[in-house]
Amino acid sequence: MRRPILSLLATACLLAACATAPGNFAYTVPEQPEAASGITAKPGWATTKFAVAAANPLATDAGYQVLRAGGSAIDAAVAVQMVLTLVEPQSSGIGGGAFLLHSDGRQVEAFDGRETAPAAADERLFLGADGKPLPFYEAVVGGRSVGVPGTVRLLEMAHRQHGKLPWATLFQPAIALAESGFKVSPRLNTLVKADAHLKQDPTAAAYFYAGNGQAHAVGHLLRNPELAAVLRRIASEGSRAFYEGDIARAIVDKVQRHPTNPGRLSMADLAGYQPKQRAPLCHDYRSHGRDFNVCGFPPPSSGAIAVGQILGILGRTQAATLPLQDGLPSADWLHLYTEASRLAFADRAQYVADPDFVQPPGGSWMSLLAPDYLAQRARLIQPAGPSMKTATPGTPGRVATSHAPMPAQPEYGTSHISIIDGQGNALAMTTTIEDQFGARQMVKGFLLNNELTDFSFEPADAQGQPIANRVQPGKRPRSSMAPTLVFDKATKQLVMTGGSPGGALIIHFTAKTLYGVLNWGLTPQQAIDMPNFASLNGPSLLEEKRFPPATVEALRARGAEVREQALTSGLQAITVGNAHGTPVLLGGADPRREGIVMGD
Repeated sequence: MRRPILSLLATACLLAACATAPGNFAYTVPEQPEAASGITAKPGWATTKFAVAAANPLATDAGYQVLRAGGSAIDAAVAVQMVLTLVEPQSSGIGGGAFLLHSDGRQVEAFDGRETAPAAADERLFLGADGKPLPFYEAVVGGRSVGVPGTVRLLEMAHRQHGKLPWATLFQPAIALAESGFKVSPRLNTLVKADAHLKQDPTAAAYFYAGNGQAHAVGHLLRNPELAAVLRRIASEGSRAFYEGDIARAIVDKVQRHPTNPGRLSMADLAGYQPKQRAPLCHDYRSHGRDFNVCGFPPPSSGAIAVGQILGILGRTQAATLPLQDGLPSADWLHLYTEASRLAFADRAQYVADPDFVQPPGGSWMSLLAPDYLAQRARLIQPAGPSMKTATPGTPGRVATSHAPMPAQPEYGTSHISIIDGQGNALAMTTTIEDQFGARQMVKGFLLNNELTDFSFEPADAQGQPIANRVQPGKRPRSSMAPTLVFDKATKQLVMTGGSPGGALIIHFTAKTLYGVLNWGLTPQQAIDMPNFASLNGPSLLEEKRFPPATVEALRARGAEVREQALTSGLQAITVGNAHGTPVLLGGADPRREGIVMGD
């Protein structure tokens, strides 16, 4: 199943130039590609010194140029994120938040830049006058859903600790592209055309649409001088330029003065925002006699726990004995995977929320990943069926919870960045404004998030028992983002960095890629290319037109409700290995989106 590494290395040598020594960074605007929307085959990439994977070629190139100038992985991430704010505004940006995992070869650090609820928010924020939850988009569009953005302060904190190049120079790519213009990509054009709410904001309408009211055509040169001015301020003054003063006032006015759906964000909320450093959530994983340490982001993200539970439960079933069939997961394997997913998502709904507000079961989030508990959960799966269809939460740590399970509700959006620099530092950063185009509120050239809709709209169940992930002032909403770093347990050496956008499906996209690389021996590109599959503790979801009818029918014969639908991941991943003694970094980017990998 492996693509020959030497041929990948040859391809990389043709594509990559020689790295320069550390020095003054001078950004060069590249020729701007027009990557296709839909599915476009990606070749997979191989490099030997460093690599960066991001969701848009211009963003990847910005990170690449920073790494060539001797910048660190964190330096490159700053440049990548600022360009994504410009060229992939539907997914992430300075108006949103992020989770960042970083390894310097000695320790793994987790930087939490998740948005927070305003001080004036309360648990009834998303209830209508009748006391019932608002329809999703009535909650999203406007100021009500906007949380305090965290991305800028997160990156500033990480850069102070691990940056090598000056902060200000890392904004050069985004400023240059915002001023000179970037070509509208097919994906951005498609999403602007399809969005039903973006035109409701006059500022967004004037930016994303032509004078005739149509979305700017593919290839249209789109300039954003307002964003360039904001980025210049942040570059020269630091995060205070964003969280205080006229930029902060513009954000607050946009939120509070929305004509039909105002929010509660204040100047004090912005000025007081602080990112957090948390202990990463790491667990052991064994495959083919090799032991790995898989590190992810702890709560308020549910990603690492759910991914770890799925992999851990699968490892206690017959799944490891089931190879790919004609390059695809078999019906037997998919049955085990979706059953494990139901169990993991039942626990997610019951337990996971902001750890500053909610205690973990048994006093530790690791109770959800304890070997005995995972073995107990695995015993609930019947290999030949029938499907459990809907699982109930377990009791990890033998401690009952006082919370009610959170009802299912939509999650969307997001972008992922994976980077390994020339010194071996690595990061996985998942970044978001939540829904496509966030709250559909544009201010000073960037979009505001709708992250508060990741809270439960319902604060309690019918019996009045509170839901852990309900809205509370200053609280961070539960996330599914799953930035992941994998290490060889024996040598402590980095094996892989990866992650994906996709709302709650992030968990499955990431788990699929990890399993493909660690269990099936695939390259990152091969694992990413595989069709997607999932269960959110309901129907079994299969990527449409990617599985044989016999597989679908075999799952239905086990009693599962199967739905075939688009499952648009945006995976990026880089693995570390060697070929005949030569170090090699293999990179993969999702064919379902525009991302690429670059490196030397």
